[in-house]
Amino acid sequence: METDGVSLTPEQARAALADTEHVRTSAAALSATPWPTWFFLTLTLYIAVLPITYGGIAADSEWLLPRLAWVGVLVASTAAYGALAAVAARGWRERTGVALRTDVLPKRATVSLAVGLPVLLVGPAYAFRVTGSPAWLIAASLTGAAVSVGFHLAFVRLHRKPA
Repeated sequence: METDGVSLTPEQARAALADTEHVRTSAAALSATPWPTWFFLTLTLYIAVLPITYGGIAADSEWLLPRLAWVGVLVASTAAYGALAAVAARGWRERTGVALRTDVLPKRATVSLAVGLPVLLVGPAYAFRVTGSPAWLIAASLTGAAVSVGFHLAFVRLHRKPA
């Protein structure tokens, strides 16, 4: 095999291809690296606040705050989260040269999160509305925070695997 006037043996060509695959694998792992710690904490707090906020919105009567105030909390926290996500993604792209990607993460994790998290965050608000017990919201808040921590630790472990 000849490239740019340099002749390669079959072994050298296979080694070059293996190096190329190693670079692709490393780039995929790099782009799957967890968010910065400050953003992981922001995300965890956001997930912990959502069930309580949804509960306040879904409550039959004013629970702690008027319903409109709960909607304001939801809008403000979502806007703050979105802005901070953009800052974290831009910072990551500047530091590493790659965009944060979810397509390189294990599908069994991301699909279960995409299906389970909405149920975890919204379902307890309806249970709260029916029962009037805030225990549903507190349990969902704590479980959501634990899920966020678990996924963060899994992504850290994924990134630390040798490529």
